[in-house]
Amino acid sequence: MKIVVTGSLAFDYIMDFPGYFKDFMLTDKAHIISVSFLVDSMRKLRGGVAGNIAYNLALLGERPLIVGTAGHDFGAYRELLEEHGVDTSGITIIEHEFTSSCFINTDQANNQIVAFYAGAMGHDHHNTLINRGLTADDLVLISPTNPDAMRRFALECQQMGVPYIFDPGKQTPRLDADLLTVGLKGARVLISNDYEFGMMAKCLGISEAELIAQAPITVVTRGVEGSHIYVDGQLAATIPVAPVAEVRDPTGAGDAYLAGIAFGLARQLPLDVTGRIAALCAAYAIEERGCQEHRFTPTQFAQRYREAFGHDLPHDLFSLREAA
Repeated sequence: MKIVVTGSLAFDYIMDFPGYFKDFMLTDKAHIISVSFLVDSMRKLRGGVAGNIAYNLALLGERPLIVGTAGHDFGAYRELLEEHGVDTSGITIIEHEFTSSCFINTDQANNQIVAFYAGAMGHDHHNTLINRGLTADDLVLISPTNPDAMRRFALECQQMGVPYIFDPGKQTPRLDADLLTVGLKGARVLISNDYEFGMMAKCLGISEAELIAQAPITVVTRGVEGSHIYVDGQLAATIPVAPVAEVRDPTGAGDAYLAGIAFGLARQLPLDVTGRIAALCAAYAIEERGCQEHRFTPTQFAQRYREAFGHDLPHDLFSLREAA
């Protein structure tokens, strides 16, 4: 099975605010918000949804293909992805643009205020999944990027009969009902956090229960409360969070979780095991500052999985890739 990851490629500027955003939000003046937060630190790190997902899939032993766009400043980032086993041949370089940039400010309660500059991502809709040799045995992840690109990738997957995971993510506020309907139409899996589900349901004019039933498999993440996996609208698995040594940075945890979901589906694992793999991937990401700074070997992952959830992963799980 080939796993193709679409979505943004970006540099993340991670900032830490030593207080709480809520202490500076005046609800009676919300119509004229003007506030500045002096941060303690800032680091420039590799990020973007597609890059983060592909990186985690590579740690799990997959060789995902990224289809996306980046700017003239992407060279070193590309080299690092390739070193970890990611296929970057589907990345188009837009020479006159910078790679997308995400400015993330996190307070002491791990609340975030994010600003995103699209840059090269604005050209992503010129990419295509056609003529990449994809079949019904492969899997595509449609993740946040240029909305026109998300629409195109969904329609192309439907045209080719290729199963896909639809992850509107942080693009949810920009997606209209028509695009959401297109994305949901052929999705094998719909995944988002509970807040984004509320926004999608409101946009579509349906209940959250009706939205959950739109895809054969639906995954709703709920932060520290874990996640729920539904099959045909019925709750099939309740997934706990994996124990975390220290919460250092929640940025990228959702992308790591999605990589775990894709990995489990690709290996045809039970949904409760798939969800726990996803939860553990997220735990690794949370423990480091930045989305691609964590590391683990298959042996380390399997051992920590056993410690976290009290049972073993399939013994040959990480050897299947070499045997294929």
